[in-house]
Amino acid sequence: MPTLTTSPATEGLSPAPAGKAEQNGRRRSYRRERLVQALFLAPAALYLVLFFGYPVVKNIVMSLQEYTTRTFFTGEAPWVGMANYATAVGSSLFAPAMLNTALFTLGSIAGQFVIGLAVASFFKKRFPLSGFLRSMLLLPWLLPLIVSSATWRSILDQDSGILNAFLQNLGVIQDPIPWLTSPSVALLAVVLVNIWVGIPFNVTLLYGGLQEIPEELYEAGAMDGATGWKAFWHITWPNLRPVVSVVLVLGVVYTLKVLDIILGLTNGGPANATQTLAVRSYQESFVNFQFGVGAAFSNILILISLVFAVVYLRLNRRAVDE
Repeated sequence: MPTLTTSPATEGLSPAPAGKAEQNGRRRSYRRERLVQALFLAPAALYLVLFFGYPVVKNIVMSLQEYTTRTFFTGEAPWVGMANYATAVGSSLFAPAMLNTALFTLGSIAGQFVIGLAVASFFKKRFPLSGFLRSMLLLPWLLPLIVSSATWRSILDQDSGILNAFLQNLGVIQDPIPWLTSPSVALLAVVLVNIWVGIPFNVTLLYGGLQEIPEELYEAGAMDGATGWKAFWHITWPNLRPVVSVVLVLGVVYTLKVLDIILGLTNGGPANATQTLAVRSYQESFVNFQFGVGAAFSNILILISLVFAVVYLRLNRRAVDE
């Protein structure tokens, strides 16, 4: 039979279409994969746009308008520019609200983090019923905040609250403390309740971070004399820093907008002693029905949260790089 031969001119041309077809097939496969990924992400993206993106944009627009109850009937919301922000900042309660917000946030975050880290370190050691006790710690976090505030309002009552009765029986105090009715004590009481609410969140994240630290590091450190506090500073803290960043950023953002606890305990009183920016936003919007001014207060809170998150994360990244 005659044999087929290829000339030098045609030799090497046949693999080219096959290689091109293979590349086209890879591209189609990559596009299908990307399409499938996009379809899986679409519901989450749509949820974020509808329930986070739209409210934020609407809130910004509302803060630039004269938005009152009349707007709901007439549909008219005259454009006022930065007038609502000027009203918010120029309010006599703005400075006290800013100070109370700072004290409330710093006190809450410090208490939640220190106690949460101590409890998480305690539960790192295995002992009977440790799992059950960890699950019980989640109860304050799972309860609706309005229920927690109502319970604590009863506990902190000056005349019939069990906290004053307990402290008097121990001989710590002689007269009942007006936890929720004294301007000098009310903010402290609100901070203590918020610390109680936030401890489970801190314990959960910090405990997970502690579990990720290899035990071999502690064993090697012990051989070099790094035990106790030395082991904490040189082994635990550096390895826990990424989790600490998440805990602090989320904690600050959450604490800045706390409203339920303050409304349930003091409603911003007494004598505006527990007024925060979140409370001012609520009262301007749903008590005074000045929705534009209330939106301005909430946008100031959002701006403060963003500034803190950006600054803290940049400083933390710089510390890690060094």
